[in-house]
Amino acid sequence: MKNFILDTNVLLHDPQSLFKFQDNNIIIPITVIEEVDRFKKDMNETGRNARMVSRILDAMREKGSLAGGVTMPGGGTLRVEMFAEKYFKNLPVDLRVDNGDNRIIAVAQDVRDRFPDTVTIFVTKDSNLRIKADAIGLIAEDYESDKVDIQDLYSGTRSIEMLPEAIDRFYGQGWLEAPPGLSPNEFITIVDSSNPSHSAICRNDPANSRIVPVRKVPKEGIWSLFPRNREQSFALDVLMDDTIKLVTLVGKAGTGKTLMAIAAGLHKTAEENIYNRLLVSRPVFPMGKDLGFLPGDIEEKLTPWMQPIFDNVELLISGHESEKRHSKGYKELMAMGLLDIEPLTYIRGRSIPNQYLIVDEAQNLTPHEIKTIVTRVGEGTKIVLTGDPYQIDNPYVDSSSNGLTYLVEKFKGERIAAHVTLTKGERSELAELAANLL
Repeated sequence: MKNFILDTNVLLHDPQSLFKFQDNNIIIPITVIEEVDRFKKDMNETGRNARMVSRILDAMREKGSLAGGVTMPGGGTLRVEMFAEKYFKNLPVDLRVDNGDNRIIAVAQDVRDRFPDTVTIFVTKDSNLRIKADAIGLIAEDYESDKVDIQDLYSGTRSIEMLPEAIDRFYGQGWLEAPPGLSPNEFITIVDSSNPSHSAICRNDPANSRIVPVRKVPKEGIWSLFPRNREQSFALDVLMDDTIKLVTLVGKAGTGKTLMAIAAGLHKTAEENIYNRLLVSRPVFPMGKDLGFLPGDIEEKLTPWMQPIFDNVELLISGHESEKRHSKGYKELMAMGLLDIEPLTYIRGRSIPNQYLIVDEAQNLTPHEIKTIVTRVGEGTKIVLTGDPYQIDNPYVDSSSNGLTYLVEKFKGERIAAHVTLTKGERSELAELAANLL
């Protein structure tokens, strides 16, 4: 049995973390309770999590004294540990400044010293606090119950060697029996081992247990957009498939994730009328913060956050107009009700039916936030989440613990989900070099 001391950010990241330490002891410093209390009135995800933590602890209090320890469902105990000024005496001089982090570390150190025969572990998502704890001899760990090793992240594609006659048969009849071990909607490049140029690209169709050709883009393109590489062909294939309700696109800057998603959404909404509206959203980071510090009305406040979306939509519309010879800017599409662009802050609590929903910069979301968003999806809606796990602004998630990579791994075996990892930048030669070298 071990003693786990939890930091505030662990509880605010995942209120259910209290139940994920099996039969070990969970210790919450009183300072953590005070910090959670300061967040509970916020009308954002952090505030909701703070309120949930308070409800859970209050329910546990009814089972016994939190000061003495309450038995958890998994067999361990939960208790709230008080802070005493004398704890500071055991800290290095530099850490005796009276603030929340130092009080929490002091409690963790005191627990370790009082129970020398029990392993004591301090759990926090704050990397600097882990460094401080380690410097004074505490065992410090990140909260990793929802981590996915980015190096092992499901890529959505693989290569398989086949005999030349099998590849010829694929081209002749348009399908082959799916080899064992494939995930639903996984993309495959079948290659002739004796002649690498003799190959084909296909997708595992879970409905028929077959590998089938990747769909061809019409001669006019998808809203005048054409794939520039194999991975983009994969992405457009699943973006245009109405039976696939959840698509995740992961890739570095310039790989075309957002542009392709918007092009497919415009095509499905404005051309094919499959969906009532294209809704494009992204986190206003920090997520859920008040936008009042920006001047102007709500549209002017949102413009700096939404400008990357506006740029992509305008680029696609301008290219489409040259083909269609008519003018429809994004504002006109919005006025017609075909397009809506808004921050994720305003999606909370809604049900979103019959829409093509794109969530951009999803790597800045926590797994719990991702769950909140995906569960908003109503009947007939398709949701596409895009992001680069290596470009994260949220200080409490990283390339392995963010909600986008978590979602990819959780849904890789589902028939209505598909994933593509894009690696080749197509924005410009300079952008590709910058993404690789800097």
